This record gives sequence, C-alpha cells and structure tokens, in this order.
Amino acid sequence: MGKRRRAARRRTHPALVGGAVAVLVGGGAIAAYTLYGGGTHADAVGDAKPVPKGPPTAAEVRTVAEGFLTAWGAGNAARAAALTDDPAAATKALTGYRKDARISAVTLTPGTRAGAKMPFSVKATVSYGGKTKPLAYASELTVVRRASDGEVLVGWAPSVVHPDLGDGDRLVTGASGTPPIKALDRAGGELTPAEFPSLAGVLDGLREKYGKTAGGKAGVELRLVRADSAASKDKGTDASAKSDPDTKAADKTLVTLSKGTPGTVKTTLSPTAQATAEQQVRARERASVVVLKPSTGEILAVANSNAGGFNTAFQGSLAPGSTMKIVSASLLLEKDLASIDKPHPCPKYASYGGWKFQNLEKFQIKDGTFRASFAASCNTAFITQAKELSDDALTKQAQEVFGLGRDNWAVGVSTFDGSVPVQKDASKAASLIGQGGVRMNPLNVASIVATAKTGVFRQPYLVPPDVDDRTLAKASRVLSGSAQSQLRELLRYTATSGTAAKAMAGLGSDIGGKTGSAEVDGQKKPNGWFTAWRGDVASAAVVLEGGHGGESAGPLVAAMLRAGGG
Repeated sequence: MGKRRRAARRRTHPALVGGAVAVLVGGGAIAAYTLYGGGTHADAVGDAKPVPKGPPTAAEVRTVAEGFLTAWGAGNAARAAALTDDPAAATKALTGYRKDARISAVTLTPGTRAGAKMPFSVKATVSYGGKTKPLAYASELTVVRRASDGEVLVGWAPSVVHPDLGDGDRLVTGASGTPPIKALDRAGGELTPAEFPSLAGVLDGLREKYGKTAGGKAGVELRLVRADSAASKDKGTDASAKSDPDTKAADKTLVTLSKGTPGTVKTTLSPTAQATAEQQVRARERASVVVLKPSTGEILAVANSNAGGFNTAFQGSLAPGSTMKIVSASLLLEKDLASIDKPHPCPKYASYGGWKFQNLEKFQIKDGTFRASFAASCNTAFITQAKELSDDALTKQAQEVFGLGRDNWAVGVSTFDGSVPVQKDASKAASLIGQGGVRMNPLNVASIVATAKTGVFRQPYLVPPDVDDRTLAKASRVLSGSAQSQLRELLRYTATSGTAAKAMAGLGSDIGGKTGSAEVDGQKKPNGWFTAWRGDVASAAVVLEGGHGGESAGPLVAAMLRAGGG
C-alpha cells in the first residue's frame, strides 16, 4: 500500500507544475526555469512558506530572463508570456511579432546582467511576398518580484519587444500605407539621415504628414506604427491630443524590403547651417539646437546629440531658465515696472510666496539699473516685481505677444509649442525666471529671441505653408514700440557687455543674446541654455546638465550664427 502511494505521488508531481520548463542553450550552459501556477509546490502539499521579498537575486534574473528569451525565440508566445507579469499583453505583442510583423528565425542572445536588467540582442528575418531582409537590434528586459506571491517574472513593457515601442504601438510588415518622400533643402538638395543623422526623426515626421500627398508610391516595409492614443504632439506628452500627423509621434520604418517611389517635399532647411549643427552637436553630449530666420520664421537647422532619438530641439519640454527673462522683461517694460536705464533693485535675496530666491553666487547690484540687472541675469530683479503682477500676466504675455503655449503651431512636423501656465505664489515668481511650471525647447526659445529682435511673432516653420495651404499661428498683438526697442537694447547690451559677451565676441554689432541655467531635481548640474541673433539669423541651444549656459550652450549658438543661413 505504501509503495502504491509513493508511486502515485511520483506520477502526480508533474501535474502540480502549472507552467512550463524553458531551456536556453548558450555559451555551453543550460538554464531551466519552472513556473508554478496558482501557488508553489510547497503550497500544494500543505507546507506553506513565507512569501519571498526583496529584489530578485542575480541567479533569479538570469534564470527568468533566459527562460523568457528561449520561449520567445522558439516561437512559443504563450510560454514566454507566462513568464511575465502581464501575460495577456505579452501574448498579444509576441504573437503579433510573428504574425503581423512577419518576423521569423529569431535568435535572442542575453548580454551582461546589470542588477535586475538583462540586455539582449536580436537577430531575425523579416519576410513578405517572397522578399526577405535581416533584422538586428538591441533591447533589454527587467526582472521583478511580484508582491502578492514573491514570484519572479519579467516586468512586461512593449519596449521589451523593440526599444522604440510604446503602449499601443505595433510592428507591421506589408505594403506601407504611406509612400516614402524625398525631402529637399532650401537649395533643392536631398536631405538624408546618412548625411544629416539628426534629421532621421524629422524625415519620418515629414513622411507621416506629406507621404500620401507628395506623389509617391508605397513600398514594402517593416514599420513601427504608433498608437492613436499615444499622441505626443508637438505638445510634449499630452495623451489627449488629437490623432493626426501633427499630434503624434511619427511612424518609423525599421526595414525596407522593397522601395517605393518617393514623392518630393521641400523644406526651409539650409544645407550649410544643418551641416554645422550636426558637427556642433556631435562634439557635445546631450545638446540640442535650432536655427531660424527672424524675418520669416523659416527653420534653417535642427540637431540633437542623440541622433535618431527623441527630438528635444522640437519636442522637448524643459524649464528654460533665464532665457525666459526675455519674455518677463518685455512684460515689466510694458507694465512700466522697469525701464532700461532707471534704477532697479537687485538684492542678494528676494522672497515671495513663502520662498526665498537668490542670485547666482548671491551677487547683488547696488544702485543699479534694469539694464545692469538684465545683463548680469539678476533673478531678484524680477522676483521683486512679482507682487505687482496678476497671476495670469506672464501667461498672457507669452501667448499674446510671443505666440507660446496655445498648441497651434503648424511647423510641418510634431512640435511642443511651449507652456507658460497660470501660477500663484512662489511658483508665479519662479516662472518669471524660467522655473516653476514654464516649459520650453530650443525651437520655442529661438522663436522668443527672434520675436524680441523684430517685435513681431512669426511662427517657425519647416515646410512652406503653401505646400499644403495650412495656416500658420499668429500672435494677437505686437510688443509696444517702446518695450520692443528697450528689449532689443537689453539683449544687445547683454551680448556685448553682459553674461553672453564671451560667447558672442567677434560677431559684429547687429547682435543680441541671453544666457540661462535651469535647475532640475536630481541633477548635479543645471541645464545650460543660450539664445541669440546675428542679423537675420537666430538660434537657441540647450546642453542638458551643461551648467552655465554661456559656457556650455553659448559656443554652440555662436558657431551657428557664424555659419549664417546660407
């Protein structure tokens, strides 16, 4: 009788395993992972154990990651998904990987573990209509411990399948619904990501918007198709933005199996300026720059250090620091709260709304003028005036005069158009010096200095509006004559005798500029900003964690102004 019971126990033991065993062969090692469904083996036989806690161990990370990658590579979506913390989502994505994206012969190679993260490389084949092309890329997964039962699983995210995938995005292979385009610069030359790496995302955006109307014919491609709900317009990461080519990130071509016939889209980009911009950002880490013509709004160049990555220059949402003082100064000048050569306070400290603000290195200007305060980038010169301003004064100035924060720019590709929200108390004062809730990118800041130069907001654009008869955004009013002339002189003086002077040296007399530094929580050094004009060329740049803007972003902008708009 005892023997029969022991035999029965041995026969029923596999039935207690509610999952699967995944085996990965690589580097001469074999790893196995057993997934228990509903509870542990100990639970099944009545010997309850405490729920494991804490981060996964190195062995657990390797075992789970290798088990997941083995199942995925073998084409067993259900088994791979069972090793994640979201089996339903993982099953859908991994099934679509083969069915919709037509990806086969998948080889997944684990890299070197870093904590709970496991990087891996992907080599596969994309096939459609008798045509095949290789696919290769790198991704990573994170192993987590489920709080409810201590189970160690892959933390599911779409980026596991491909690093560019977001929620709701899909990989699809087939005849592309959007024909390719040939983008031309202002001189008629072709713009390619091979020559201008920073334009990869911009060219994707141009194709998304103009591909169907530019006269081309679609080819066969593996494409990353963005979710309608993943709209991050021009407007930062606003998921409520409407779904159209101007209000979501562009779809992306990953592999071309057969080329279509491209249509032609002309842009305002200058080949000379763009080449200089590419060179300048390659020489720096985490830099972004925009160049435009103040007299027209034409964008002459756009570049980011992370070529092919997020387009911070157009879509970034960052505190602009003291470059925002251009807008704030225009407000004080129009409200008669400051005048260029009249006395203006610049103490070491100024308090408002319960916060104590100070100047860089706690400097002060005794018996100084507003000209001196602006040129030295005195924070307290603005904070002291906060009590005289309504809560919505800066917001109205930004919208009505500088065309910012209305989400209505029609550049030709996705952009974030700046945000200057109505704020109260300390945040209201902080907004005057480009902190608080104010958010900008180099495109916005270049537009600000261009408006200051001419006195009139001209919406920046990359594609001439007559290409598709779109309407460019307009400001509801212009700066008063007195405020505009004083603001222009403030910027000229700053570029010749203030914080911007070192970077702007040797650029002539028709110049103006402003430095900026923006503190960011968690960063050791602030983001460095700089914006300036020279003649009919304006530029703005940010260097993330660059420190003082005059030293980090200033030389970049100066190089762009020297290159000009040819």
